[in-house]
Amino acid sequence: MSTVPRSEPLCFPFTALEGQQPLQLALLLLAVDPLLGGVLVEGPRGTAKSTSARALAELLPAGRFVNLPLGTTEEQLQGSLDLQAALKHSEVQFKPGLLAQAHQGLLYVDEVNLLPDGLVDLLLDVSASGINRVERDGVSHQHAARMALVGTMNPEEGQLRPQLLDRFGLFVRLANVPDVATRKRIVLTRMAFDTDPVGFVARYAEAQNQLLAQITAARGRVDAITWPEAVFDKVARLCQLAQVDGVRADLVMLRAARAHAALQGRLEVSGADVDIVAELALAHRRNPQAPQETTPPPASDAASESQPEQPPQSQSQPQSQTEQPAENSAGRGSSADEGWGGMAAPQPVAIQTVKELRPFNTKKA
Repeated sequence: MSTVPRSEPLCFPFTALEGQQPLQLALLLLAVDPLLGGVLVEGPRGTAKSTSARALAELLPAGRFVNLPLGTTEEQLQGSLDLQAALKHSEVQFKPGLLAQAHQGLLYVDEVNLLPDGLVDLLLDVSASGINRVERDGVSHQHAARMALVGTMNPEEGQLRPQLLDRFGLFVRLANVPDVATRKRIVLTRMAFDTDPVGFVARYAEAQNQLLAQITAARGRVDAITWPEAVFDKVARLCQLAQVDGVRADLVMLRAARAHAALQGRLEVSGADVDIVAELALAHRRNPQAPQETTPPPASDAASESQPEQPPQSQSQPQSQTEQPAENSAGRGSSADEGWGGMAAPQPVAIQTVKELRPFNTKKA
């Protein structure tokens, strides 16, 4: 076991994460284009939400992870102006807040649905613009705040207002561990890290460096990537089918597809990029009444489509019953024609008197 001393705890490597591919994809897209508007993660406890966010912060230019406490005030978030210095020395001095600290890093908001709506509005404004504007007593100041915003929420503790939910760029809904094999891999990986953090991080150093180089290159080329006309058509169809309000979903999907193309080293967005990121942009904006998109059948099934569909046969009937002619002995149509599936159609039966009914006389008290 490695015993190299360290001044602060090591971060779990992003490339060692297991079992949360949609979350990892959303975070990588945000790392390439922080102006996507942030990532909102919904899911139960213990699904690696904060671990994934901390791991991503290591791959950002500032390598900084800033946690926003629930009791944060607007002044602590935005920063403040030193009015005493302005009065005494006729100069404006700005005291940076959490948004300034998170510049070129990651701002993590746990249980964002429990924050006051005003703070959430402010966070989303800065995340989408990359600029923090502070105005106090007629004095204004602004600074760059190009940060990756990651918020989490537990739906059991309340929902965000639809207006705020829509303003988050990407949305990931996490589920519990799907199977035993995945659960085992996650536990083994985490225990290996907890047992020897230095050695574990060293084993993933090469993969981390490769991913860091990929993200850095993608950030450098993302603004040069173009969208062909067919991509605009595809995005418009998907958003129209989902019956989303406004065009924010279209814009976010296009930016996310561009970030994905940048990660792949291409200079033009393809329809495949849109398919990969579409659900991240639509999951929290889709109208519940919108029809679900159907997948066309594969080409190999085209021949079978020209044949009429045969009704299923009941496995409980003998062969002689399943091969009845079109007209039965009663002169009625077949059971399939009557809508009875594989069962035999009901046959008319004459009413027979089983027993003569006698009036019931109650006994006197």
